[in-house]
Amino acid sequence: MPQDKLSEFVTSQATEFGVPGAAVGVLLGGREIHASHGVTSLANPLPVDENTLFPLASVSKTFTATALMCLVAQGRVDLNAPVRRYVPELRLADEQAAARITVLNLLNHTAGLDWNLIDDGAGDRSLAGLVAKLPGLPLIAPPGARASYSQAGYNLAGRIVEKVTGLSFEQAMASLVLEPVGLEDTVYGLAEVMIRKFAVGYNRDADGALRVARPWNAFKEGARGDNPGGGLASSVSDLLRWARFQLGDGDGVLPAADLHRMREQTVEMRGSTLGDGFGICWFLHDFDGLHGIGSGGSGNGQFAELLIVPERDFAVVSLANVGPDGYPFNQSIVRWTLEHYLGYVEKTVEPLPYDEAQAQQVVGHYEIDALNLDIATDGTRLTLEVGIKPEIREASEEDMPPDYPAANIGFLPGDGNDYVITEGGLEGQRGHFSRDANGTVTGVDLAGRLFGRGPRTS
Repeated sequence: MPQDKLSEFVTSQATEFGVPGAAVGVLLGGREIHASHGVTSLANPLPVDENTLFPLASVSKTFTATALMCLVAQGRVDLNAPVRRYVPELRLADEQAAARITVLNLLNHTAGLDWNLIDDGAGDRSLAGLVAKLPGLPLIAPPGARASYSQAGYNLAGRIVEKVTGLSFEQAMASLVLEPVGLEDTVYGLAEVMIRKFAVGYNRDADGALRVARPWNAFKEGARGDNPGGGLASSVSDLLRWARFQLGDGDGVLPAADLHRMREQTVEMRGSTLGDGFGICWFLHDFDGLHGIGSGGSGNGQFAELLIVPERDFAVVSLANVGPDGYPFNQSIVRWTLEHYLGYVEKTVEPLPYDEAQAQQVVGHYEIDALNLDIATDGTRLTLEVGIKPEIREASEEDMPPDYPAANIGFLPGDGNDYVITEGGLEGQRGHFSRDANGTVTGVDLAGRLFGRGPRTS
């Protein structure tokens, strides 16, 4: 497992994608190799290494889910119980949904909750405060009907952890998971991050210039209500230790049967680059018969990727500090390591030629609570653009990541509902269109999230 080959590839890809700082780690058969590139900050440069902290964004969910499984193993939480057993104050826009949502619905993203509530920096920003605001979150499906990736669902799961343990979420996570597994550099909050070496995030402007991403994490400091779904920072070294734990027998922290249960499919996904289904939190992948589990995160000018292949005792971690190019950089690292260490070569599927009638069926405006997604055609190509709602961007006192400009998409062979993005910062992302009983397109899935079709509201 030569390090120089991995280092050469990391350097070449970081140069190609313009990544200021990146850290990569591979675990195979119990052995680790690390490869890093660049600096923690362009203004105050230190070399990035395997101990440099990056925001994990949604990779944080794997820790929250594992902590909840510890409570399940202790008999303190029942996955099939309604969330209200543990959070009786839960209220949603629909009372029936609020009564029916189970703990498992939160952990496999089938609760029917929209993506998230936007933290405006005002009011009670704790998990209790977030739960009190949940009646204002749209519901996109009945509980259990389908998977749609939800930050709010994981934040609500974090409130279960608090209620059951009687501790703050962060204290409970340290007690249940972080300390027992030995993750000394996996932390919540800037007070812990700033005493360690960490990577500053960057976003690329339309002219290609890099600007510092503010705030450092995806959420303003003090937004504790978003910690369960995306608040951790960590390093390649700690994430490989986390992968070792997930590959093991639970190390006395979690019984092996409960740990391995997290890898078993609980709901199917279709047409998504992110995976073929969900286990308990983990995205599930099939690599020509090899079973993979993974999680990715996108923050403000920061991208994280973790993939584990249990049958081969393999894991890869890739962390990059630039948006949007950190995403394709991380994907290229994952593909290369799968090919060079496991012999798996990703199959590419060519999109079909442009079809005007097919294009007209999907042209329109789609949205979730925070993002607009617009699909358009000029008669020769179909494009997708996605970005933060203007009213949210204008109301924010913080910088936000730039929008993804219109990029070509193409339909994939099959029933006419699956598509792939073929250029730009989301190149390679796949998704699909949902239709009603009459065949009318009602929504589009992108990055595991269902964007509902409707009139432009901003």
